[in-house]
Amino acid sequence: MPTALIVGASRGIGLEFVRQYLEAGWNVFGTHRGEDDRIRLRDLGAHTLRLDVLEPNDVAGIAWQLDGERIDVAVVNAGVYGPRTSHIAQPPTDEEFDLVMRTNVLASMRLIPVLAPLLVPARGTLGFVSSRMGSIAEAGAAYGMLYRVSKAAVNMTARLAHAEYGGQGLRVLSLHPGWVRTDMGGPNADVEVDASVAGLRRVIADPIAWPGGSFFDYRGQSLAW
Repeated sequence: MPTALIVGASRGIGLEFVRQYLEAGWNVFGTHRGEDDRIRLRDLGAHTLRLDVLEPNDVAGIAWQLDGERIDVAVVNAGVYGPRTSHIAQPPTDEEFDLVMRTNVLASMRLIPVLAPLLVPARGTLGFVSSRMGSIAEAGAAYGMLYRVSKAAVNMTARLAHAEYGGQGLRVLSLHPGWVRTDMGGPNADVEVDASVAGLRRVIADPIAWPGGSFFDYRGQSLAW
């Protein structure tokens, strides 16, 4: 039975990854911060792991909690958008910057050396839920500046992880889920969460069609860095 680890599984895209992998017969670990979230994941049938990605000790603790497990897929979904008013003409405060960059970028950096050894034996896949808004080549608007900058940094982090671990058999992807109808995406978003995750799972499942070190959307289309 293959095993998936979903980091940031409490709601939205992460929770849907848990649902779909469980429905497909996988063994699934999902991380959470609150007790209500733990119960929700447990009731679905997932193994639960408490993890606040802002806490270094929590991140380090994932390794011993998963000691002996063979992880086939790990998806790093934990992230925040930050201030909706973020714009080139309205830079973030120190507190806003710290929250978004620590949650989206620093946490990803800290997770890589913890997760890679769990994935390499299975020649597994490490997927980072990024965003097309993090594409430097496609940047054409200044709204959401802080989120855009953080996701561009996540993309670089994923590329560096591929450079470091790809030779050991680890496949690393940056993934754009689309504008998804979740708490973060809002009610006007144009992609249902189940369709987004189904598409991302299809990309994750086929390393020949969608090779590591690349940036793909949920439809399988290659995106510019």
